[in-house]
Amino acid sequence: MKVLLVAHHQRPEAVALVRAAVSWLHGDGHSCWMPPHDADALDLDDLAAETDPRVADLVVSLGGDGTMLRAVQLLDGAPVPIIGVNVGLLGYLTEVEPQAMTAALERFVAGPGPDAGDWDLERRMMVDIEIGQADTTPPAGGTDPDRSPRVLRALNEGVLEKQEPGHTVRMQVMIDGAPFTSYAADGLIVATPTGSTAYSLSARGPVVSPRHRALLLTPVSPHMLFDRTLVLDPEETVEVQVMGHRPVVLSVDGRRAASLGEGDTVRFTASSAEACFVRFGRRRFHQILKTKFGLADR
Repeated sequence: MKVLLVAHHQRPEAVALVRAAVSWLHGDGHSCWMPPHDADALDLDDLAAETDPRVADLVVSLGGDGTMLRAVQLLDGAPVPIIGVNVGLLGYLTEVEPQAMTAALERFVAGPGPDAGDWDLERRMMVDIEIGQADTTPPAGGTDPDRSPRVLRALNEGVLEKQEPGHTVRMQVMIDGAPFTSYAADGLIVATPTGSTAYSLSARGPVVSPRHRALLLTPVSPHMLFDRTLVLDPEETVEVQVMGHRPVVLSVDGRRAASLGEGDTVRFTASSAEACFVRFGRRRFHQILKTKFGLADR
């Protein structure tokens, strides 16, 4: 196998886990590497390689949910299985504890199914995010690549938020091409079910099982009577247009992606790509939620 290792940059224990994973993988005849940025941050330059992450047979994420999100971004939609080793607090996406990492690798190599390694793949919906600039007039002498539409992809959410403190922004929302309403708010979140327990939850959005397929439109601190989340069919599209002169920042899975102005649009559609997480045994989402919030049995 070709294995990509992605690790948290500020967790000292991640270095020992990377070395342990490399030792086991090499001993079993597999190759592995790290993205140069990760290797440099952890002083593991001997593992750095510019190899395309999408050629990997497996990704091992060593960190928390943020590291898992980064691993998904690196794959750019490629259906490569990801094993999440939890280095930090309880996460929604990671599953394997550090002491069980090599056992998890052994089980993965043995293959899926109860007669082999007894694991399967959990597939998570993602959302495609297309940025369209209002000024599409090409410059003299050709096209400007910075003004052409860009398509990004998120596992959790895309967020449009105010850039200037102390002001709301106005955004027009259209669903399947038909105007819905304009929002005066601090921002708008378009999330997947996986993202329902991230930023959308802090904005009072609903908790949705990650097995579900839907788009969640949640306003952030709306200055209007309508403050509810819309739960939309995955076949429906959401388009948001910036209104007024105040700039808006687009973030994708917590990473700043673009600064937008009046007339610029962002279109959200269910992606054909899915994130693929390796699961060892049945994973109950509601039990993770219960532990995360310290809920009592009764």
